[in-house]
Amino acid sequence: MANNTSPKRLVSARRLLPLGLLVAAWIVFMLAGGYRYLTFSALAQNRDRLHGLVQQCGILAAFVYVMAYTILVALSVPGGAVLTIAGGFLFGPWLGTICAVVGATLGATGIFLAARAGLGGLAHRAGPFIAKLEAGFRADAFSYLLVLRLVFIVPFWLVNLVPALVGVKLRSYVLATFIGIIPATFVFASLGSGLANIVEEPGLAVLLRPSVLGPIVGLALLALIPVGYRRWRGRNPA
Repeated sequence: MANNTSPKRLVSARRLLPLGLLVAAWIVFMLAGGYRYLTFSALAQNRDRLHGLVQQCGILAAFVYVMAYTILVALSVPGGAVLTIAGGFLFGPWLGTICAVVGATLGATGIFLAARAGLGGLAHRAGPFIAKLEAGFRADAFSYLLVLRLVFIVPFWLVNLVPALVGVKLRSYVLATFIGIIPATFVFASLGSGLANIVEEPGLAVLLRPSVLGPIVGLALLALIPVGYRRWRGRNPA
């Protein structure tokens, strides 16, 4: 009796394995309630414990933070802003930014490679919105991805997946991701560092301190970037 399982189907199943493992891990994480720890209230409730661990473990704590950030981004779990703020809260704006950028880039690269292995070349089947993004990547992958990272008019997890579907080179993807997420990451990490000051010195006067007021102004500017970009695109259609 002939074996009806073709080599092509076997290869496809193997190529989907990394993406399938990420999906399975995401399901386990959500069912276990891990998302409940990615909130501001959870950060506030555990701040003393977390600060104690950072002081006790030193550089090891930063490494664990980077690994946790990497895994959560690879799983496309929502809560990146909270994680970045936590980095600033625990490590300060500069080290917090470095750790968050490294973790986010590693995690985004992980999901990119898994999606490229299993779904590469399927952009034409994903609908008109993805096809529009594909056209932008075809024109200039690095610049287009850099803009998407800087302007964040498309969800972070979607920008992790679409380049894999349209065949963006790994080097361009990693470099554009690393550079593009630095500004927003620094603002959120600085906000986290400022929150530490608010906790230590409660009162309205602390809001006028540069370490607190600066990130708030930065958040306002980040919120205006997509608006400005859309207006510029409207006046300068491609």
